Parts: sequence; structure tokens; C-alpha cells
Amino acid sequence: MICWKCKKEITVDSISRSTECPLCAADLHACKGCKFYSTGSHNDCRESSAEYVSDKEKANFCDYFKPAENAGLASGSSKADEAKKAFNALFGD
Repeated sequence: MICWKCKKEITVDSISRSTECPLCAADLHACKGCKFYSTGSHNDCRESSAEYVSDKEKANFCDYFKPAENAGLASGSSKADEAKKAFNALFGD
């Protein structure tokens, strides 16, 4: 899988709530590493039954978590992220 934070390919046997990236120590069972994570969706999650999680980068107890294959990569970026990049390209950071 790809770590959502360091964007490097990592190998883990399974992901529990306490599993961290062996390279950058980011929590892997976090919204930003989930295939349902979608900025702009209700609660930033495409799974409508999931409970609200305030910190999308920290480990959580969500039962719907499924590791995203391309977490954090440009090809998996949301429309909101792309729009922000376009805005910053026009008007600067």
C-alpha cells in the first residue's frame, strides 16, 4: 500500500488501529488512508453510515475503514484539492 503521509510504498501484514507507517510513523488506520476518504463529501467520507471523525490524520475506530491503494497520490486527489492547486497557481500561495 501507499502511505497517505509520506507517499511511499510500504508493506504491512494487516492494519489495526495502532498500526503506523514504518517509514514516517503516521497512523495508517486514519481517514486520510481510507478508500472512502473524499474531501468535500459529507464528513469527508463516501461511506454514509460512518460516524464523524474530527482529526482525519489520527487513528480512529471506524468499522468501515479499508486501506486506499493510492492514498495521498496526485492521481487520487479530490476535485477540491485540484481546484486549490489551480487557484494557487493563478494567485500564488
